[in-house]
Amino acid sequence: MASTFTYPIDIETDEAGFVLVTFPDVPEAGTDGVSVDEALAGASDSLIAALGGYIQDHRPIPNPSPARGRNTVAPPPLIAAKLALYQSMVDHKLTRVALAEKLGLSEGAIRRLLDLDHRSHIAQVEAALAVLGKRLEVRVYDAA
Repeated sequence: MASTFTYPIDIETDEAGFVLVTFPDVPEAGTDGVSVDEALAGASDSLIAALGGYIQDHRPIPNPSPARGRNTVAPPPLIAAKLALYQSMVDHKLTRVALAEKLGLSEGAIRRLLDLDHRSHIAQVEAALAVLGKRLEVRVYDAA
């Protein structure tokens, strides 16, 4: 089964005139700005921070609901690959230590692979996904 981490967003303006961006599927994520562009500029960082909290709390990553015409926000490819690795570990009930043993790495190396703020090499994440029976694929689309 393919994993996608493209989340729909809601955009509203509050009574003070600030533009709010919220994620219905990730209630911990949200940002605001004085304009739609400014609010959207912080949306990805807000999503990454919130999903990083799911990993720290050992919670499953929420599945995105269908966009149904709403704007969407997706994390960068490396972050999406890390999220897929974490979710695959949850699905397989595999600990960091167990995955480290399968890969011949330390538990600390796996911790860094799952750290959304750490600049891991995509090949390392890809190798870890392969051990879990997953294949990493990146697609390029025309910009809207």
